[in-house]
Amino acid sequence: MPLDWRNSAAHGSWLRVQELALLDFGRGVVKTDGTAAWLDDEGRPDARHASETWLTARMAHVFYLGSLRGVPGCLPLAHELMRGLDEATRDSANGGWQTTDDPATDLEKSAYAHSFVVLAGATGTMAGDPRARRVLDDALAIVDERFWEPDFGLFADTWSSDWGSKDSYHGINANMHLVEAMLAATDATGDPAWAERAVRVCEWVAARAESNGWRIPEHFDDAWIADLEFNRERPADKFKPYGATIGHAFEWSRLMVQAAPLAVAPEPLLAAARALFAGAVRDGWAPDGEPGFVYTTDWSGAPIVADRLHWVAAEAIGAAAVLAEVTGDPEYSGHYATWWDYVAQHVIDREHGSWRHQLDAANQPASSVWDGKPDLYHAYQAVLISQLPASTSMARAVLK
Repeated sequence: MPLDWRNSAAHGSWLRVQELALLDFGRGVVKTDGTAAWLDDEGRPDARHASETWLTARMAHVFYLGSLRGVPGCLPLAHELMRGLDEATRDSANGGWQTTDDPATDLEKSAYAHSFVVLAGATGTMAGDPRARRVLDDALAIVDERFWEPDFGLFADTWSSDWGSKDSYHGINANMHLVEAMLAATDATGDPAWAERAVRVCEWVAARAESNGWRIPEHFDDAWIADLEFNRERPADKFKPYGATIGHAFEWSRLMVQAAPLAVAPEPLLAAARALFAGAVRDGWAPDGEPGFVYTTDWSGAPIVADRLHWVAAEAIGAAAVLAEVTGDPEYSGHYATWWDYVAQHVIDREHGSWRHQLDAANQPASSVWDGKPDLYHAYQAVLISQLPASTSMARAVLK
């Protein structure tokens, strides 16, 4: 029987060291306007990158969590990043949040960016920040009015900057992060309607995954008909890659575990979580003989992009942790230990800090999909989930 590291005091101490190191790496993230800089491999702001709203919101969420964990210096950073969301990244003319501050980019309105504004607002609200509650209420109103499609029980993906036209593309990635945001919104506001939407989306995705061999269709048209060939010519896209995305299967698995207690019938969601997890292990873990998870596969499970992205390993660990807790099945504890071994050996950068965001198929540093180390969100949540009881949101888990 594998060692249950989650009940090991030594493992807990190791995780706490990793948690503090990640927070320390990100301390230089705040720009003068309160938005988040894109950090390079050594944690320095990289001026070649615009300020991305999703990144500002993710980093606010992380530093609010750090403050709730009692780490000095985190709350001032979270406050500054929330100021950036409240002032710099809002569209004061049309409402909502722009995706980026790059003037050469059409400032479209994306559900993806808004999901993280909601998440940051919810976490900040639970951390006691009044500005965060105002941002949360405003972001929820936009998500409800512009993105929620009640006839389908899902969220639209993208609008034009003036809300004049809605893109026909609809995607699962934004819906996944809105599930996380909706669960957190219920925890922050006490309104169960947001969590009810999260459960509804989870149930829809579980049904589509089951009918597709537990490989989640990611891309859809405006009638929510799957386009399984979408982006075949751009298989390594950051946000909309072709095929099945291994990390998303793990992420949905974890979110379904978190949402299940709020469902009328929890067992189907827990069964779906286990099936998604099993499929992602089968297709994604070391299919080429090298340790690590491939980024994407085709619809038969064959690898398409074999590079190893840090966030995929982080989400696999998170899913294994919550499934180990709620099921008691030692299989998940075994995977959990194996994958932390992998992260410790290959992904954690002990010279420059944080986690290497991309490795190639031989586990050597690469940057074709992600350059630098802009994001703490996935890695930080992995170390927190590994230390805390399963809950509907990260902030609620910290506050238990």
